[in-house]
Amino acid sequence: MAHLEFKGRVFVDNLHLAVPFHEWKAVRSKGLSEKPSLDDNLIIEGDNLAALKALLPHYHGKVKCIYIDPPYNTGNEGWKYNDRVNSPMIKQWLGKVVDREDLTRHDKWCCMMLPRLRLLRELMRQDGAIFVSIDDNEIHFLRCLMDLVFGEENLVATFVRRRRLATGLRTTAVSPDHEYILCYARRMSALTLNGLARDKDDYPLRDEVGFYRSTDLTVGMGRTERPNQYFPIQDPHSGTEYLPPKTRVWRFEPATMRRQIDADNVIWPSQQPSTRMRRPRYKTRYDAASGKGKPISTWLSGTSDIKDPDMGGVTVSMNTAATKELRSIFGDHTFSYPKPVSLVRELVRLSTGRNSLVLDSFAGSGTTAHAVLALNAEDGGNRRFLLVECEDYVHTLTAERVRRVIKGVPKSTDPTVKKGFGGSFSYFKLGRPLRKEAMLHPTELPTYERLAAYVFFTATREEFDASQIDRTRWFIGKSRSHDVFLIYTDKFAELKDLALTADIAGKLSRSNRPKLVFAPTKYLDLETLYRHGITFHQLPFEIYETVDRLSR
Repeated sequence: MAHLEFKGRVFVDNLHLAVPFHEWKAVRSKGLSEKPSLDDNLIIEGDNLAALKALLPHYHGKVKCIYIDPPYNTGNEGWKYNDRVNSPMIKQWLGKVVDREDLTRHDKWCCMMLPRLRLLRELMRQDGAIFVSIDDNEIHFLRCLMDLVFGEENLVATFVRRRRLATGLRTTAVSPDHEYILCYARRMSALTLNGLARDKDDYPLRDEVGFYRSTDLTVGMGRTERPNQYFPIQDPHSGTEYLPPKTRVWRFEPATMRRQIDADNVIWPSQQPSTRMRRPRYKTRYDAASGKGKPISTWLSGTSDIKDPDMGGVTVSMNTAATKELRSIFGDHTFSYPKPVSLVRELVRLSTGRNSLVLDSFAGSGTTAHAVLALNAEDGGNRRFLLVECEDYVHTLTAERVRRVIKGVPKSTDPTVKKGFGGSFSYFKLGRPLRKEAMLHPTELPTYERLAAYVFFTATREEFDASQIDRTRWFIGKSRSHDVFLIYTDKFAELKDLALTADIAGKLSRSNRPKLVFAPTKYLDLETLYRHGITFHQLPFEIYETVDRLSR
């Protein structure tokens, strides 16, 4: 695999590991849920690098579909690189708009994308897929980054989408009217995708067996490539023999062809006297129960002028339709280059089941949430969306769009939007980082629940569930391999006397599972800990410094 180098890579290669976990702060008034929950549809306000890290404890390995529409880095978008990287070189970049005159704009874009892609991969299910919209400005760098993070063997497809019609207003001879969507699997061998649904309207003919359409009985291979598929077949009605054209062969070998003829799956010219049919054709039959969809072409048409059932093409709207969609919801808006609902809906349809999680960490105008709600209304699904947006319009545009399409937009020309999709979502902001130094206030200790969340996840890298806490036995949760305990209190006078003792160890050993125990100190030797199946971790030393300050 080719090696990708860019200015700043050495500082961001492992940046995702250094990003701290953050608290969640629910904003009930901005959501549509009576009781905000991380298990609801989510709209998250905050930097998406920090938000993706904060989602890990709850959603690690659970997301089926990711769609992101990052900055295309055209030089006209006004985006800024603001990741907190401890490097003098990168600190010079912070807060500066990345424009076309910036000679390091591609380096900055790669520095921004790499840690985010690494965290997105951690959130994906093993059978998940990620779709990334991009254009010619960064397609080459994005492909290298995706190969680096996901592995080139997990490239599913490069979709090409027509985003607009050529315009006579351009001053150049060529009008760039397309863009790309890169699709990668988390693990190709586990990937599950849904083809296009078989539509009975694509099968206009009918016989005693059922509906069918007339398709070619040959395939485009020469007789030297498939000699066993070049042979004569005889019309049972007229006795006429047929051979494939010299540059083609039959689609079946002789034994299979005989079965297809006996099953009346071949259309003979003698049966079609009113047509100009010169050789036999095949009856491709409609089977709604087969569960097999038509393969989707990598060409995502922006117009309805391509309609071929064999091509498996998907017709999605161009960007002008996305603008009209927003105007139908808001009356007017100032968001540039939104994506059409039909595009994201088809990508979600392709890659999810009815109960899947869909993540968009560059949420923009909220198209992904709209698409998920629309697809659920269409097929009765219960998919959930997770949206992250850091810009100021997250409340007034992103979340407001979702509120309106859930409740209904009376003036919308789309009857489903006019009626409203129903549902709910919870709105969260990122709170303080879960660093030891952030937890330790000069005049107070962290609460039991807050410290429990910190030590549980940092020790196990698994989801923390506060409802599992049982303070009567110091229990804070169960990981895949251990029961986890925290011997602690935020009352500093009592904390000084707390320790893992033989009495507490005896009570903990009622469980046969291995145990992780966090405590200020222990009064047990290693042999006793081993006998009780306990791995001991001392609480961060900084806590004792806080205790000393409070006790003076």
